[in-house]
Amino acid sequence: MEQLIETIIKPLVDYPEEVRIEKDENTNRVVYKLSVHQSDTGKVIGKQGRVAKAVRSVVYSAAGNYHKKKTYLDIVD
Repeated sequence: MEQLIETIIKPLVDYPEEVRIEKDENTNRVVYKLSVHQSDTGKVIGKQGRVAKAVRSVVYSAAGNYHKKKTYLDIVD
């Protein structure tokens, strides 16, 4: 799933080498924590959160079927 997130996010940012994804998993949920370069945060979130919402939609549908757990994507400052 980390590969999917990286594939979506890296073309959007100016510093693709600084894209980091951490996975926090417990019995009933999986949380992916995405961090990018400080100047790229706005690009990942988008106007009124549209880009973040679209990325989350793709990740939730793909990961929900894959993990069989509730899945979240957090964008960390």
